[in-house]
Parts: sequence; structure tokens; C-alpha cells
Amino acid sequence: MKISRGMYIQLAIFLFALILSPALRGQELPRKTPVWGVKSNVLYDAAASINLGVELKIAKKMTLDLPVSYNPFTFSQNKKWKHILVQPELKWWLCEPFSGHFFGIHAHYAYYNVGAIGSNWMKQYRFEGWLAGAGLSYGYQFYLGPRWSLETSIGIGYAHLKYNQYRCENCGDHIAKENKNYFGATKAAVSLIYIIK
Repeated sequence: MKISRGMYIQLAIFLFALILSPALRGQELPRKTPVWGVKSNVLYDAAASINLGVELKIAKKMTLDLPVSYNPFTFSQNKKWKHILVQPELKWWLCEPFSGHFFGIHAHYAYYNVGAIGSNWMKQYRFEGWLAGAGLSYGYQFYLGPRWSLETSIGIGYAHLKYNQYRCENCGDHIAKENKNYFGATKAAVSLIYIIK
């Protein structure tokens, strides 16, 4: 599998944030542990995917993250990364919710219509279908202020994809109906979080 330039950028941002974590780790939160907040993944924003999530504290060291991502756009030369994605995640925090290191388990479901992007092979075709799966993740949340935090996370896991393959031009010929199993990166996030309560 060829790694795209965007994936290298996402990995660099994640590693940079991870390197900074020891410097920020000692900061104490000058308030009670947050109960819930809203968030946006800036990596998805950079890819023109509208996204919003809500994260809720559900136990002393656990939160439930409920993000949704949507991309309805077709770009020049019929390039598209259209999708709707939901990826709920249950997080276990080493110290307290919304602060420091966490481990997570996530599920994902997406409906997609992707074409004319990525590797040379992907640029020749359009793929329309759905995927579902699950994975494990690790992340760190940085305290930015009384109501703001920045979270980085990365995950690996499995996805089952079912799709129709078409030639890349508009309304191209149907070529195949396929099922694929994927193991690898299933999550990358740099999220800006606003604490509501």
C-alpha cells in the first residue's frame, strides 16, 4: 500500500504532539474534571470533511466519543472523497478524563463515493460502497486553557469494505462488485475540543 503525502503529514503532526507531551504533562487542571465537550478533527477539516463530535464522561476514568464526518464535495476533474463516517470510541484515561494519556476501542461505519485520487491505480477508478470495522487507539490530550484542549490520537484495526468499482469518468462503466478486508491504520486525529461543562 502506497503511503500518501497527507498520511506523512498526519503522522508528523501526531509525533510532534507526542514529543511535546512530557513538557505539558505536569500542568494541573484548575477546575473540576470536565463532564462533556464538543470537538472537531482539524485533519478532517484540512481534507474538506465537515466534522463534529461530542465526548461525554461516563465513569471515573472513561469517556464516550461520538464523532461524525461528512464530505459532500466533488472537486475539479471529478475528484471526490465523498463520505459519511461515524466512529464512536470508548476511552480509558490513565489519570482523569480530558487530561493526559488514554487508550481507546473504536468502531467505524462509512458510506463512501471515492474517485480520481490517491495512487495511479486509484486515480483510474471510482469506488462506491460501505465499510465497517473496529480498532484500538492511543492518544494524548493537552490542556490549553479553562475550556480548551487539543487531542492527538492514532488507531489501528480492521475494516470490511463492500463496493462497486467504476471507470473514473462521470457515470463510467461498472467494472466489478468487490469485498475487501483491510488491516492497518483506522484512525488519525488532531482535535480541537471546547469543554461545555
